[in-house]
Formats: sequence, C-alpha cells, structure tokens
Amino acid sequence: MDEEYDCIVLGTGLTECIISGMLAVSGKKVLHMDRNKYYGAESASLTRMDGVFKKFGVPPPADDAYGRGRDWNVDLIPKFIMANGQLVKLLIHTGVTRYLEFKSVEGSYVMGKGGKVSKVPADEREALSSDLMGMFEKRRFKNFLVFVQDFDEKDPKTWKDLDPSVTPMQDLYTKFGLDPNTCDFVGHALALHRDDTYLTKSYPDTVKRIKLYSDSLARYGKSPYLYPLYGLGELPQGFARLSAIYGGTYMLDKPIDEIVFDDSGKAVGVRSGNETAKCKQVYCDPSYCPSHVRKSGQVVRCICLMDHPLPNTKVCLNYYLGT
Repeated sequence: MDEEYDCIVLGTGLTECIISGMLAVSGKKVLHMDRNKYYGAESASLTRMDGVFKKFGVPPPADDAYGRGRDWNVDLIPKFIMANGQLVKLLIHTGVTRYLEFKSVEGSYVMGKGGKVSKVPADEREALSSDLMGMFEKRRFKNFLVFVQDFDEKDPKTWKDLDPSVTPMQDLYTKFGLDPNTCDFVGHALALHRDDTYLTKSYPDTVKRIKLYSDSLARYGKSPYLYPLYGLGELPQGFARLSAIYGGTYMLDKPIDEIVFDDSGKAVGVRSGNETAKCKQVYCDPSYCPSHVRKSGQVVRCICLMDHPLPNTKVCLNYYLGT
C-alpha cells in the first residue's frame, strides 16, 4: 500500500465504483479501498438473511421463520433502473453489461391518497380497463401525453402558449383539464416526484421525466424498469471489475484511519494503520470525511418482509409500489 497513485477512491458504492472504473479506463493508477468486507457500501446486496439482521444489530430468530438464509438476497437501498435512462446508456457504453444480467420488473403500481392500490397501465388495453381515471379523463390524459411527446424546449411551437421558463407544472395540468387524482398519478407514478413541491416549479423537468418513463416503457414492453437479476450490488461490482481490468487495485475490509492533507488543505494521501498511500486526488463517500461535509437532509428507509402480496398485485411476482 505504501505507493503513490494518481487517485484513491474510498467506498465501493455505485457512484464510487463508476468513478473508479472511469478513472482506470482513462489510464489513471487507481487504488480503491473499503472498510467493509463486501462491495456496494450502503447500496450493497446482502446474500444471507443472518447478514441482514447483523447489519441492523438485531438478533436473528431462533426458528426457521424465514427459511434458509442463503435463499435470500436483500438490497439495502433498492433502486429501479429506467430502461432508457442514463445509467443503462453508461452500462452499454462501458461494456459493463457483459458482467450483469437484468430482469424486467413485471408490474408498476401506485397507491393513491385513499390507500387504494392500482396498476400503472403498460399498454393501450390496460389503459382502457384501468380504474385510475374515467373515460373522458382518459381522453384528456391522452392529449396531455401527446403534448409531452411533442414538447421541445427549443421549439416555441410545441409550448402550447405556455412559456416553459416561467409556467409552473400546476398550470400545465390546468391547461389540459386534468383531475387532481390524475395529477397525483402523473407526478408520482410517472414522473416519480417524492412530494408535491414540483407543482410550483417550471414544467420542463417534469415533462422530461414523463417522457423518460414513456420511452423506457416502449423499449422493453411491459415495464419501464430493469433490475439486476442478482441484486443491486451487482452494479458496483460490475464497474469494479471494469476498473480491475484496466489496472485498478482493490482492498476490501481495510480500515481507513485518516485522509492526509498538506499545509494548503489539499488531500495528498490516505493512512491505514502504519501504511500511507500517497496520491494526487481522493474520491470518497461522505462517511469517510464527516468533518468536511455538511448534512443537508436525512432519508429514513425500512425493509419490509411480508408473507403475502399487497392487495391487487397478485398477478406479478415482483413490482414497484409508488406512493
């Protein structure tokens, strides 16, 4: 480890592994380290059930309530991949797809404010039979989707007299006469916004999100979402393999004691025990340098293990539930 590198990357999350792979491909000498014994950091896939309980400091059940531990594969932070999104394009461009297998998510569902679960239509037949909106509302919604597909931020002819730089998304919904329930569906099931703050912002971002959903749905058929067959942890491992092929050095289960800075405050190395690796650049996730980052928010997640499907989702073996 007592060598000099162009770059040192700390943490094996997806972002860090992508950076490591790109640096190695560009000819940089890369050292990639992680304090954990596994790839993926906070977005890892834990392949044994006892590992999940250990991760959260919970004693495992004494009986075989969950079956054989090795039959499980639990992603700590599940994230679905848009079939026509930037990540898929990056995977194809870098050739990382040769290390991965993907499965199309079979169904996408949305939970309305009243708690009702409905399937997001994937084709014209499902759209006609969907209970998400009435027949007249479906016609207005179709006109809205035509606008979305034709919209070009650089072509005023496609704006429908709504200036994209100043018109909020709520005004666009009003222009097409969409029902509030339909607006909820569009904003959260198609555009995947987490809250309603997008309604007061200019509409191009939401329109682009809906267009991405539509283009992704058209790419492989029944669903816009892809998921790595053996868990999300396969993604960082794929980019880690790419880095290793181009000469990157990996060290897992390696404690990181200190990021070394020079007198000017520039990071010049990383110390682990009595060993110090020198470098010109350090890339890391925030947990490796808590004194140099500022907390801007917090996300609370939960992992639910259920012994039954959610209502109205029995037709699918796997699904995405949006709220």
